Amino acid sequence: EVQLVESGGGLVQAGGSLTLSCAASGFNFRDYVIGWFRQAPGKEREGVSSISMSAGSSDYVDSVKGRFAISRDNAKNTVWLQMSSLRPEDSAVYYCARARVAWRWYGPTPGDYNYWGQGTQVTVSS
Repeated sequence: EVQLVESGGGLVQAGGSLTLSCAASGFNFRDYVIGWFRQAPGKEREGVSSISMSAGSSDYVDSVKGRFAISRDNAKNTVWLQMSSLRPEDSAVYYCARARVAWRWYGPTPGDYNYWGQGTQVTVSS
């Protein structure tokens, strides 16, 4: 069974940092692009970042470029999202997700992912 479990969310002051983790199981982790997404109350789920199978490529939406960094360790079946210079508008539930097709590149577009974690709350106070 495909499982993705996020952790690391919490409350942080504006300008602070958090690192989120996504632990995966039930599939060949190294064969799939993994993405991070977020959803704030009343808003659509939006892409944040994605990372290729061997971490050779990554993509970020403009709003987080230069502030967030995605990484993965295939030996640990884990993807991280390092977030710095956090802003109140970064507050959301953050999800990791697995791309639909193995060995194919995807950017962080929600419709291209079909397995999702339960999410972890990030709240940035001003």
